[in-house]
Amino acid sequence: MKVLDQINSISSINATDAINRAKEMTEQAAGGAILGPRDEGPSFGDRMRDSLDSVARAQGDAAQLVKDYETGKETDLTKVMVAQQVSSLGFQLTLNVRNKALSAYRDIMNMPV
Repeated sequence: MKVLDQINSISSINATDAINRAKEMTEQAAGGAILGPRDEGPSFGDRMRDSLDSVARAQGDAAQLVKDYETGKETDLTKVMVAQQVSSLGFQLTLNVRNKALSAYRDIMNMPV
């Protein structure tokens, strides 16, 4: 139900709302730069660590489900296949994020100063 609510709220946004929200975010960012860093929410490193942990858990769960299916403890093949796909997609996303970060690092290192 959460996803439907988010989709409905996204589809109800018009151009004026988007522009006003962008202005607010710009003002907040400028204020944060002047006032210094804020301690609101987790840091980028914490979010990355949580994401990597989540992918690792998904891979471990998928591997365990495969073992359980092979030994007869799990009888739902659909559940096993979905877990493997979730694990695969998480790994692909992680790999793409790493590749983008590496590409950005290379671009920055090749900039003339």
